[in-house]
Parts: sequence; C-alpha cells; structure tokens
Amino acid sequence: MTEPRSIVITGASTGIGYAATRAFAERGWRVFPTVRTEADAAKLRGEVPGVEVLICDVTERPSLVAARDRVRAALGERYLDVLMNNAGIAVGGPLQLQDMSLYRRHFEVNVFGLVQTTQLFLPLLGAEPNPTGRPGRILNISSVGGRVAAPFISAYVGTKHAVEGISHSLRRELKVFGIEVVIVGPGSIKTPIWEKGADFESYRNTPYEAVLERLGRAFVKAGKDGLEPDYLARRLVRIAEAKKPRARYAIVPNRLANWSLPRRLPHRWLDWLVSRSLLRS
Repeated sequence: MTEPRSIVITGASTGIGYAATRAFAERGWRVFPTVRTEADAAKLRGEVPGVEVLICDVTERPSLVAARDRVRAALGERYLDVLMNNAGIAVGGPLQLQDMSLYRRHFEVNVFGLVQTTQLFLPLLGAEPNPTGRPGRILNISSVGGRVAAPFISAYVGTKHAVEGISHSLRRELKVFGIEVVIVGPGSIKTPIWEKGADFESYRNTPYEAVLERLGRAFVKAGKDGLEPDYLARRLVRIAEAKKPRARYAIVPNRLANWSLPRRLPHRWLDWLVSRSLLRS
C-alpha cells in the first residue's frame, strides 16, 4: 500500500492554515499542523480527525526542535513531502507611532520564524549528505503585500517583501538537492487576520486618526470581499501536488485592479491613486 504524502503546516489554528489542514486531510495527506496552545490542538483534532497536531511556536526554537523530532519519528525513513510556512501576524499602524516591540514581533514571527522552521525541517525534506528518496518542497505563504505596498501596514509589508527575497534566494540554493521553493501570494482572504489587524484605537487623538478610521473600514471590507479560505486551500493542494510548480503564484480577487495594474503603474501614479482612494475624505 502506498504511503500517503505528508505536510507540515505552521499557524493552523485559524484562517489559511486551518483551511489548508482540512483540505490536505480530505485529500488523504498525512497532515502535521502546528498550533500554539493545547486548546487549539484539541479543537483541531476534534474538527479535522486524523491530523497529527504539533504544539509549538515558530519563534521558540526548543518547541520547534521537539516538533521536528516528532515528525521525523513519525515518518521513519521517508522524507517529508511539503513544509508550508504559513504562520504570520499583521497589525496595522503608522510607522511613525508604531511601537518597536510590535514592529520587531512581525519580523520575529513572519520572517525569522519562517527561516528557523525551514532550517530545522530542511533535512527532513532531503537537504542532507547523500540524500535518498524523492526530495520534498517548501510552500512559503507571502501576500500581495510582498509586491505591492499598502500604507499603514509597513511592518507586515516589510516582512512579506523579505519572505519573497528569501524564497527566491533559497530556491536557487536548494537546486543542489532538488527541493522546490514555491511562493504563494494571496490577496485578501476571508480570515480573522483582517479584524485583528484593523484595530487602530491606539492612534486616537493623533494626526492619523481620521485616515485610520477610513482605512480600518476598508480593511474589514477587503476581508469580507476576499476569497474564501477553502478556495485558497484547494489551490494550495493543487500546487503541492503539481509535478512542475511555478516559482510564484498570485491568488488574488479582482486580479486586474488588485494585482496586475498596481505592479505596472509608475510608483507616483500608484501613490496618487492610493491617496485619492484611502487618504482623502
């Protein structure tokens, strides 16, 4: 009997990670989702039977090592087929006033957590001396924000630009092992990250108050008008199973307005459009 393919999905308690966990499990994959609390683990086990939940924080190396060792023991001599780096945070605010601890936290989770997770799991994907078997692949979840910079989410945008650059460099490094690195850059998806990131109460009574109120409403609307997580999850399964995946996928609602045009317009034109639509009453 053929062994099922295997995947580790970080940040699986809600949103994209949760939807992907369900989609891969339904497809017959052996799924190792990560969450940070036992309560989230129990919920995930109850709602997606058969998954092998790992309790760890991508910013805490000891818990990641323990999770890696559990996966290694579970797979035996087989390589891990896919590592999906999905864990991330997004909290909006003006760069001028945003607390540096929060800014650093974005990079600790979205960038350094991704790098640390990748380093620890690479040997399980086949990055080792004299590798045997079929090498695995890495799916790094980026964002439209990795290419197009919206205002007042500079910490998040900065991390996603970093993820894009790291991924391209890493893909070229791992050619020696045959390990693919694929970037998936979603647009707005109906996930809790939009509500979490739209709280601008800390900036009341500042010069940014009025524009942030409008921007907060725009963020919530973008989330409500976004793609369904289950749709993105099914796309992720197809990308994971593709024989020859592309280097990058943009999965974006209203692709012309939200992806194609913003990347082709001169920067100053895009500045004017953003100012006209978001920064003026």
